Amino acid sequence: MGMAKDPVVFAKANPDPEIRPELIQDVAAVIATGRSDFPNQINNVLAFPGVFRGALDANAKRVTENMKVAAALAIAACVPEAELAPDHIIPSVFNTVVAPRVAAACAEAARADGVCR
Repeated sequence: MGMAKDPVVFAKANPDPEIRPELIQDVAAVIATGRSDFPNQINNVLAFPGVFRGALDANAKRVTENMKVAAALAIAACVPEAELAPDHIIPSVFNTVVAPRVAAACAEAARADGVCR
């Protein structure tokens, strides 16, 4: 069995992805891993500082699903549409605007969800 045409592959196992990116680079439209030595590193450090800061800033009693979605959308918005490319679908872990944007989005979602003290 093979892959569909132009697959998007998130091989996130660390340190060894489920499939090596170089083995599918001619087949996959987009490849992401959990490794910093490949493009599109998916790392929880993009979310957690901002999620926690937003929850603390809003005095949230818990993290809601809407806060998680807000975090994901804020992370995605940190890559301008003009910069989107198969090897650039997610911001770098060193992008300094990610955490503040995620924090603001999560705080807003917490207030909207009514989970603030």
